[in-house]
Amino acid sequence: MSTGNEMMRDGVMSVGEGTRIFPDVEACIDCGGCVVACKRTWDVPRDEQRISISTMLEGQEAAEGLNASSGRAMEQGASPGETAVPMQCYHCENAPCVSVCPTDSLIKQEDGFVDVRDDLCIGCQYCLSACPFGAPQFPGSDDGAASLFGNGGTMDKCTMCTERQEVGKGPACAEECATDAILVGTPDQIAEELEHRDSGVFFNDEAMDIIFGSDAGEFE
Repeated sequence: MSTGNEMMRDGVMSVGEGTRIFPDVEACIDCGGCVVACKRTWDVPRDEQRISISTMLEGQEAAEGLNASSGRAMEQGASPGETAVPMQCYHCENAPCVSVCPTDSLIKQEDGFVDVRDDLCIGCQYCLSACPFGAPQFPGSDDGAASLFGNGGTMDKCTMCTERQEVGKGPACAEECATDAILVGTPDQIAEELEHRDSGVFFNDEAMDIIFGSDAGEFE
């Protein structure tokens, strides 16, 4: 893991217990800096990733007057047009992956982060089916015993850089995002920052309830 004395970016409002991670899709320019930062910080192999940029409605224009306002378009029930969305584990309050894991390999910790206990993971991939954001990855699914028995090997995902947060730093992806499109803070801080930027929320009510639980009301 890389170390140093990096200054926290504007998108990182607080770190540690109770903080969440959430994208401002209207700020994302699909540069891939977050992907590179994650790989470099955690030595993630080239063909694996814990964060990716998903392009929604590629090549399409948004509804009139909303071309640069994907979140606002979604809130109004209009087409957002082409939108780049940083996708990773959002460490959901009502995490479906935790609910379906048959071995309790996935747990919601007291600090709010969702953690995977490698020694309990049996590679069943139930979490992958349950997660609406595609966060669980199975990089060893074609290796050794996993290939032989047809399971996924050990699950891997974004850790929200808990070790960096323990020393007062933000997640690497957020710290190195050139446009501060990855927000880190408490739910009310994230909601306030989105409002300050006049950025809308790209996800629907069901997804927001999964991510933030009762705190989803902060974004209304």
